[in-house]
Amino acid sequence: MAKVVVAGKANCPYYAKAELLADYLQANLPNFRVHKITQHPDKWEHYYGITSRMLSEEMLSIAEENLQEYIEVEKEEEETKNLIKPLQIWITGASTPICYHLIPLLANGEVFGMTTEISIHLLDTDQSKEVLCGIVMEAEDMALPLLRSISEHTEINEAFIQADVVIVLDDVLLNCKVQSRENYIREVSEICQVYAPLIEKNAKSEVRVISSGKTFVNLKALMIMTYGPSIKPKNVIAVATTWESATKATLARKLNTNVAGVKNVIVWGNITGSNYIDLSHAKLYGYDSAIWGPADFSRPLLSMIYDREWIHSELQSAQSSLSSQLCCYGGMLPAHSVATVLRYWYHGSPPKEIVSVGIRTEGQFCVPEGIVFSMPVRFQNGNWEVMTEFKINKKTREVLGCLAHELIQEKLVALKEIQEMQPYGGDKITG
Repeated sequence: MAKVVVAGKANCPYYAKAELLADYLQANLPNFRVHKITQHPDKWEHYYGITSRMLSEEMLSIAEENLQEYIEVEKEEEETKNLIKPLQIWITGASTPICYHLIPLLANGEVFGMTTEISIHLLDTDQSKEVLCGIVMEAEDMALPLLRSISEHTEINEAFIQADVVIVLDDVLLNCKVQSRENYIREVSEICQVYAPLIEKNAKSEVRVISSGKTFVNLKALMIMTYGPSIKPKNVIAVATTWESATKATLARKLNTNVAGVKNVIVWGNITGSNYIDLSHAKLYGYDSAIWGPADFSRPLLSMIYDREWIHSELQSAQSSLSSQLCCYGGMLPAHSVATVLRYWYHGSPPKEIVSVGIRTEGQFCVPEGIVFSMPVRFQNGNWEVMTEFKINKKTREVLGCLAHELIQEKLVALKEIQEMQPYGGDKITG
C-alpha cells in the first residue's frame, strides 16, 4: 500500500492542485492512501522556492475553501478544548457580598463565551470557611450549565493552581479612629505580598489579575505587580466601572433619560480614593429632544445640561456622597462592574466607547510612571490600550497631578512598611 502525505498552506493554490491529484489517485487506486496536513498561512514558513503559472480559477477557489474550512475546524477544536479544560477562576476575599453576586454573572456565558466552561475557586480565611461552603452549595444548586465545578479554599498553599483569572476582592474595614491610614496600607501590602509570589508560582503564565472591592483598589493592583515581578503588568488592572456606572445613573436621572444612552464618562485617578469624574468627552445617545437622528447619533452631554451650577455643585456633592454609598452597597454593582470589564477583556469593548481602568502608568497624560492610575482605555483582541489620543487641558492636567501625588504617597508608605515586615510563614490565610 502506498501512503502519501500532502502538506501546505490552507490558502495555497499549489496545495489545492496537489490535493486534487491525491484525491483522484486515492479514488482510483485501491492501495493508495493520502494524509493531508493543512496549516494556517501564518504558521507555514516553507515554500521550497517553487513557482507556477497554473493559477486556475478552480485552484484559487479550492484554496479559499481550504482556508475557510481550516478556520472553522480550528474554531471547533478551540471550543472543544475549552469544554475539556475549563477556565480556572480564582476569587480572593470570597466571603464578601461582591463574590456572591459575581458567581452567576461569570457562569452565564456572557463573560467568557457561551461554550466556555469555568471552574471557580473561592479563597478566604479559615474563619470564613462556613460562609464559603454555603456559597458553594448554593452555586451548585443553581445547576449553571457552564459551571464545571466550584470549591472553597483556606489553605494558602493551594491558592491559584493553574489560574487563568484571579479576582482580588480583599478589603480592609476603614476606621481611622481605631488605627491610622498607614496601618491599613500595611495590611493591604501584607495580603498582596502573600498572593503575588503564589500567583507567579502556581498560576498560568498569561494569568489575568483584576483588583476590585471597596478599598485600596489601585494599591492592591500595584502591590501584586510589585511583589510578583514576573506577572505581566498588562495583565493586571483595577476596576473603575463602578464609578462610571453610578455617575451615568446620576446624569441620566438629571436629564430624565435612559442610563444606557450616557457614554464616555471618564474616571481619573484613585478609584477608591480621590478621583476626578471627567465629562468633557461624555456623549448622550437617544435623547428625547428637538433634534433626532439614527441610533449612532449622539450629542455632547455637557451641552444638554443647561444648569451649569448643578455640574459644579450638586454633581460634585453627589459624587462625594457616592463614595460612602459604594462602601455600603451589598455587592451587586461592583460585581457587575467586574463581570463587565472581564467581558470587554475577552471580547472587546464597544467600538468608540471609553472604559476607565486602573493601569500601571508609563507617563501617559503626564502622569508619573510606576503607579496604578485610572484612565481611559479600549479593549480589543484580548488586550487593552490607553486612549492617548484624547487631549486634556491645563486644569485637568493639574488635577491629575494632585491625584497622582496621593497615589505616590500610598506607594511609598506601602513599600516602607513592607520592608519592616517579616516574611509570611504560615500555611493558612489569616484575617
